[in-house]
Amino acid sequence: MKLRALAPAAALLLAMPLSAQRPDTIVPAEHLVLRGIPALPAALREAVRRYTEFRSAAVVDWHPLRRELLISTRFGNTAQLHRVARPGGDRSQLTFFDEPVGAGSWSPDGRFLVLGRDAGGNEFTQLYRQEVPGGGVTLLTDGAAQNGGVRWSRTGDRIAYGSTRRNGADRDLYVMDPRDPATDHRVLEVQGGGWSVQDWSPDGGALLIREGRSVNQAQLWRLDLATGARTLLTPDAPGDTVARGGARWSPEGRAIYYTTDAGSEFLQLVRQELASGRVTVLTPAIPWDITEFALSPDGRTVALVANEAGRSRLSLLDTPSGRLRAVPGLPVGLVGGLEWRPQGGELAFTLSGARTAADAYSLVTATGALTRWTESETGGLDVAALPEPELVRWTSFDGLEISGFLYRPPARFAGPRPVLISIHGGPEGQSTPGFLGRANYFLMELGVAILLPNVRGSTGYGKTFVKRDNGMRREESVRDIGALLDWIGTRPELDADRVMVTGGSYGGYMTLAVATLYDDRIRGAVDVVGISNFVSFLANTERYRRDLRRVEYGDERDPAMRAYLESIAPLHRADRITRPLFVIQGGNDPRVPRSEAEQMVAAVERNGGPVWYLLARDEGHGFRKKANVDFQFYATVDFLRRHLLGAALP
Repeated sequence: MKLRALAPAAALLLAMPLSAQRPDTIVPAEHLVLRGIPALPAALREAVRRYTEFRSAAVVDWHPLRRELLISTRFGNTAQLHRVARPGGDRSQLTFFDEPVGAGSWSPDGRFLVLGRDAGGNEFTQLYRQEVPGGGVTLLTDGAAQNGGVRWSRTGDRIAYGSTRRNGADRDLYVMDPRDPATDHRVLEVQGGGWSVQDWSPDGGALLIREGRSVNQAQLWRLDLATGARTLLTPDAPGDTVARGGARWSPEGRAIYYTTDAGSEFLQLVRQELASGRVTVLTPAIPWDITEFALSPDGRTVALVANEAGRSRLSLLDTPSGRLRAVPGLPVGLVGGLEWRPQGGELAFTLSGARTAADAYSLVTATGALTRWTESETGGLDVAALPEPELVRWTSFDGLEISGFLYRPPARFAGPRPVLISIHGGPEGQSTPGFLGRANYFLMELGVAILLPNVRGSTGYGKTFVKRDNGMRREESVRDIGALLDWIGTRPELDADRVMVTGGSYGGYMTLAVATLYDDRIRGAVDVVGISNFVSFLANTERYRRDLRRVEYGDERDPAMRAYLESIAPLHRADRITRPLFVIQGGNDPRVPRSEAEQMVAAVERNGGPVWYLLARDEGHGFRKKANVDFQFYATVDFLRRHLLGAALP
C-alpha cells in the first residue's frame, strides 16, 4: 500500500505519548497509540467487566474418526482452536499462537490439522500443518502472500487453495499434499482476486471453481487437473449479471449444487446436471436468500439456511423426493458454519441470538435430536434480561422502505432514550438480530437505545435492493440515515436530540458521511476503520481487492466517476464536522489502510474539530485481541458518556 501523502502525519501520530499512566488510570496495551483520548479511570474497568468477559464458540470441523468437534474459542488474548470430545465436555486447546486462529480442518486420518493464521491482522494468511498429538508446526505456504480457501480432496491426499503469491493481485489456484510441502504447485493462473476453489470432483481429477466479480456476479468453472482445461459451467447471456456461490459436487459426480439469483430477486438453491446443463430450482417456495447450505456425504440431504429478514431458518431438503422441512425447536437467532459429520446423519452448526453468544450445536437428522455442545460464559450477565430486538421500518427520501432492528433499554430508564445508530459494513452486509456483546453495556447500564439499520445496498432484501447504492448513487444510502433521523423524531420513546452514529469499514464511511451531512442532528460519531475518500482508498487498498471494490464503488480511473467520488468524500467536507469524532484504526489493515483514518483526523484537527484517535499497531481490519478490544470499549464508553449523555467519567 502507498502512504506517501501522509507520512508526516503518521510520524506525528506515532510520536504522541500514551495517556497519563497514573495508578488510578487504565494503562493501554503496548501496541496502542492514543491521541486526544483523556486518561480513563481504573474504576471503569471494574464497572464494565461483566460485559467484557463473555466468550463464544464457533464450529470449525468434525473429527474424521470420532464424534468430536473442533471449535474456535478464546480463553486468553486471542481465539484458538480447541477440541470438544463430547457435548458439554471440556474445551481442550490445540493451538497456542499470539495471533488468532479461527479456521482449520482435520486431515482425513486425524493425525494433523491444516490451519491458517496471519500476522497482526494483515490478512496475509499462511497455511500450516500442526501435528496432533505433539503440536509440531510446519509452514506450508510461501510466508508472504495471502493464502486460503482450503478444500480437501475426497481421498484426503491433497488440498487445493488460492494464493496471491505470483504477483500480489491475482488469486491463482494451487494443489499440494500437506504431508509434503514440496508437492505444492500451481494448477491455474488467473486474472483477478475473486477466484476460489469450491470442491473436488469425487474422482479427484477436477476442481469446481468460482470466479467472483462482485456480490451480484459470479461464474462457475470446471478445471481438469490432468490437462489444465477450464470449462465454463454457467454461461450467461451478454449483459447479464448473475450471482452464484457455495458450489458443491454431487457424490456421484453427475451434478453440482449451488446458490444463484438467476431469474429471481433472491439466492435460491439449485441442482445443475453437468451433461445437459439443466438447472432445477430446489427452493422455489422460499422467498428469501439461501445464505448457506451443506450436502450430506451420501448426497441424500441438503441442510440449508434461509435469511428471513435477518433471522435464520434452518431446513433440511430430501434430495430424492424434493421434500423440504424446517428444523423445529431451534432458538430464534442466527445459524451458520454448517458441517456434516463424515459418517453422515449428524449436522453441526453455530447458533447465536440476542440473548446468547455463539455456541456449537448438532442435529441428528433422522430423529431431530438437538444437542448443545458448548455453553459459553457470559461474564455473569443475566442473559434472560437482555431484550430481543424489534424489527422497525421507515420510509426514505424517495419512498423506498428501509428496515432495521431496534434494541430498547430496560423499562427502569424513564423518558425518551438517547440513541446509538450502528451501521454495518460491506457495504453488501446486513445487520442481524444477534448478540450485542460489549454493546449490551450501553443498553443495560447507560439506557441507550441501539438501532441497527439496513440501508439500501444491504444484502438480504433482493438483488435490486443491493444495487441501489452502486456508482453515483452512493450518497442515497447516507440519505437513508437522514430519513432514520426523521423517524426517530416520531418515536416518543426515543430522544431525537441525543443521537450518535457509529460503524465499521463501509459503515465507517457511512458514519463519516453522516457526520458531514447531518452534523447538526447528531451528538458525535465513532468511525472504526472507515473510508474517508474512495479515491485514495482504491489507490491504497491491497491489489487483490482493488478491481472487486471498483465494481461496487465505481472506477476512479474514469474522470467522471473520480470527480463524483471526490465530491462526496467526507475528507473534503471535514470543515462541516463540529461535533466530537472518535476514529479507531488498525495499523496493518489491508482493506482500509490507516492512511484513510489519519488523513481524516488531520483534516478535522486543521478545522478545529474535536477528535480522538486510537491506533493499534498489531491489528488489521478491526481489533481481534482482547486487550485491544477492551481498551477500545473503555474509550468508547467514555466518549458516549461525555458526548451522548453529557456526563464525563469521574
